[in-house]
Amino acid sequence: MIAGAGTPERARLHRRALRLETFTIAWNIIEAFVAVGAGLASGSVALVSFGVDSAIEVTSAVGLFWRLRKAGPDADAVEESDAERTALYIVAATFFALAAYITYESLSSLVTDERPESSTVGLVLSVLSLAIMPMLAWWKQRTGKQMGSRALRADGIETWVCSYLSLALLLGVGLHGAFGWAWADPLAALAMLPVILYEGWETLEEAREHEDDEDEDEEER
Repeated sequence: MIAGAGTPERARLHRRALRLETFTIAWNIIEAFVAVGAGLASGSVALVSFGVDSAIEVTSAVGLFWRLRKAGPDADAVEESDAERTALYIVAATFFALAAYITYESLSSLVTDERPESSTVGLVLSVLSLAIMPMLAWWKQRTGKQMGSRALRADGIETWVCSYLSLALLLGVGLHGAFGWAWADPLAALAMLPVILYEGWETLEEAREHEDDEDEDEEER
């Protein structure tokens, strides 16, 4: 952790953190549009699920970007507003809704033996994402540790989770494209399920913690 608030080094780290979150937002927006579009065109449950998860991640990244901007380089933590707590509940509900979608669509595809088309776009996207996400996660955790920012370190962990989703997508789309294994696509989507449920639960717990903190503050007053 960098000692001494307001130092040039701390300001430099803060600028880097903002750039990392800006890149995260931009990449996830591109990822979401490309994955959902390619998934709908090819009938791939894994691609659509991956794209929707990327869209949800944009909400989280925008929230952290706003908090970093509001805090400036001198603050390690930022108060959560009522609006942000509500947003966390909405994001958590979205994760659980996505999990329900994955379960239904994947099991339906396996039972009815639906065969999605091969997607070169999906394959390229998964390879790029798997190359980018680990580096981004490493930089976030390193910068967060140097700044003493728990939020940025946690966001780095979330980016590692995205790396896992990219790997699951690559295996599903790759196996289907290479060997024609149609079942690989819905199984890849189901492999994303534990991680998405975990993200939803973590987001829900974070919202509850903020609510408990606010209740304690009100009691102290």
